[in-house]
Amino acid sequence: MRDRTAFRTLYERTSAKLFGVTLRILKDRSEAEEALQEIYVKIWQRADRYVAGNYSPISWLVAVARNHCLDMLRARRPVSDDIDVALEVADLAPDPEQAALNSNERSRIDHCLAELDDDKADAIRGAYLDGYSYDELAERYGVPLNTMRTWLRRSLLKLRECLSA
Repeated sequence: MRDRTAFRTLYERTSAKLFGVTLRILKDRSEAEEALQEIYVKIWQRADRYVAGNYSPISWLVAVARNHCLDMLRARRPVSDDIDVALEVADLAPDPEQAALNSNERSRIDHCLAELDDDKADAIRGAYLDGYSYDELAERYGVPLNTMRTWLRRSLLKLRECLSA
């Protein structure tokens, strides 16, 4: 409602918190100070957009500050290096020999997984490739938790035997 006294009180009570938010996101003190000033201008201009009951006032203020800082980060242009620097960047991709070895390892693992029961091979993939917990796998396959642990332990032992053969 454009009440300067109320706005001053709001600033005094919230500026430290909002400065902390801006500093954490922007990681530059002078940029955070400038952003804080712009944020309070936005708050002054858009205070009528705050709807009591949807969010706490501080949550709304932090959201305004956060969004402003993210907009600032998006607006930054990446610093481009000289093209000659690209020549010095190491190629982290495997060389042809390593790629062939990796492909051979992958086919050995696939072969050994195929020797397991379908449920047990899927449980191994779920646990070690998809990141499912033992609880999630036990529920998925409808078995007790300890049974799932036993499945995985025995299946890993079979895989190790197959791979070392």
